[in-house]
Amino acid sequence: MSMKIYQLYRRQQLNLTIEEAWAFLSSPHNLNDITPAFFHVTIISEVPKKIYAGLMVNYQMKAVLGIPMAWLSEVSHCDEPKRFVYEQRIGPFKFLSHEVCLTEVQNGIVFEDIIFYAMPLGWLGQLVHSALIASKLECIFDTRRDYLQNKWGGNN
Repeated sequence: MSMKIYQLYRRQQLNLTIEEAWAFLSSPHNLNDITPAFFHVTIISEVPKKIYAGLMVNYQMKAVLGIPMAWLSEVSHCDEPKRFVYEQRIGPFKFLSHEVCLTEVQNGIVFEDIIFYAMPLGWLGQLVHSALIASKLECIFDTRRDYLQNKWGGNN
């Protein structure tokens, strides 16, 4: 059986400058503000003020059933202030890539999240995805969307 690749995509317009959006969205220190309480993240490693390609960020998170798990991600691409990509190096997924794109438009920016991921454990991972992970990820990105909309609302 071939590995199933999942995709999650979100797009919204926000009323802030691309520089303001970059400063907020590129900082891992804002993760707990823009995610639900069950997705509690503790950053273990030192993180500089500005991210860069090659930066490794070591987290501990409690995303599933409150169980702490290690997560190491790498900023694989960084084109300030337009685009950055975090890729999981160690964590619960077989593969995960999260691209954030910022595009200047009249009265603000368009913000896009593009996530590709694959579950480990073959058919069992797909079952867990259907039963638990898909809805958790939707909740995480719904919370993110709602937080940003409330703070910097725009026309979607």
